Amino acid sequence: MRRFLLSLIAVTFTAGFAAPAQAQIEKYSFDKAHTQILFFVNHLGFSNSHGEFLDFDGTLTLNRGELAKSGVDVTIQTASIDMNDEKWDTHMKNEDFFHVEKFPTMTFKSTDVEVTGENTANVTGDLTILETTRPVVLAVTHNKSGKHPMGEKYQAGFSATVAIKRSDFGMTYGLPMVGDDIQIRIEVEAVRQELGGEGQGNK
Repeated sequence: MRRFLLSLIAVTFTAGFAAPAQAQIEKYSFDKAHTQILFFVNHLGFSNSHGEFLDFDGTLTLNRGELAKSGVDVTIQTASIDMNDEKWDTHMKNEDFFHVEKFPTMTFKSTDVEVTGENTANVTGDLTILETTRPVVLAVTHNKSGKHPMGEKYQAGFSATVAIKRSDFGMTYGLPMVGDDIQIRIEVEAVRQELGGEGQGNK
């Protein structure tokens, strides 16, 4: 899930993410045009169907002095779910699944960052769906950071994955025919906020 969710992600905080000498704490905003929050669920044993959330907001904070204090904060609008089918979308929005009228958002807020490799980290945080909060751990890879080749902004890119059980959040409709295990994949491009204003995405 995309501000959820996936992160997402304050983990580029290794040697591969070189910092400007004057900056210890940096803030990034999602480049929404180049960020995707995807999920996969087994459908009746025939396929692993996928969907995504199209409306979300997220920020990343990088603390270069204390990487464990870096973080990510994401909010996803549940009504933005897209299964590429109108009837399926409608069902996913009703009380059987996301009940979007009662629970219009879901959130992810990181609580810890553990660097695990040159360009990888585990980001632990609280995921809230249907007003139920559970801890999850995102496996995050820092893909690249640097000046965008088609603009002036400094950009960072990450990939993140996590597996959850929807029943842990009280979403039990259709079990076990519709799978309980949900695989989440998040692809994020984020723009560093410059002094005097937020960064804007590049095309």
